[in-house]
Amino acid sequence: MCKFKYSTKLSSTGTRALSETEAAVDQLVEVAGLPDVVINNAAGNFISLSEKLSANAWRTITDIVLNGTAFFTLELGKRLILAEKGAAFLAITTIYAETSSGFVVPSAAPKSGVETLCTSLAAVWGRYGLRFNVIQPGPIRTKGAFSRLDPTGMFEKAMIGRIPVGRLGTPGEIANLAAYLCSDYACWVSGVIFRMDGGDYVSMAGEFNDLRRVTKEQWAMMETMIRGTKGS
Repeated sequence: MCKFKYSTKLSSTGTRALSETEAAVDQLVEVAGLPDVVINNAAGNFISLSEKLSANAWRTITDIVLNGTAFFTLELGKRLILAEKGAAFLAITTIYAETSSGFVVPSAAPKSGVETLCTSLAAVWGRYGLRFNVIQPGPIRTKGAFSRLDPTGMFEKAMIGRIPVGRLGTPGEIANLAAYLCSDYACWVSGVIFRMDGGDYVSMAGEFNDLRRVTKEQWAMMETMIRGTKGS
């Protein structure tokens, strides 16, 4: 694993009752030892009108996406620090963690929290040899995701039409970037959020990007009109 300079030790917090998280990590360490790589890919999502969301729906998605990620990251991080062992942490979020999005509010908010968790820990736990990075995937067709986010299949064509490279991403493409970020080749990469979406984000963000739908004939007509404009 990547070399690091260890400068500070943490003292043990003493005996305490085992939580479910601690028990799960105990079992992990017993079977496989402390990890070199931790990938947080927890996800729960569905499309819904925000005015119909229940407190239970919000709590369920938040527990899966944010709390699950935070509890295991913090517990593993503490043990790695005490063992003076470095590791690479990687979280998989989504581009709308940055842009925000209606109709998936219980997912957008916790995913944003996961990104803040990772960048915050990168700033303070790097000295212990712990790296934290994030991948924001754009739309990728998987059965579990699309059955909840596009159950009728009516939005997939619109997604593809919006993405500049003209297609959805693949799990293998995300895996390739993940392998690099968790490898020794990326020892100096930490606290970075990588957007991997075929240009989807910048396509949505540009105020005039819809002009790509204008034909050559329409451009010629508009250019003539613009050249004929006088004053302000």
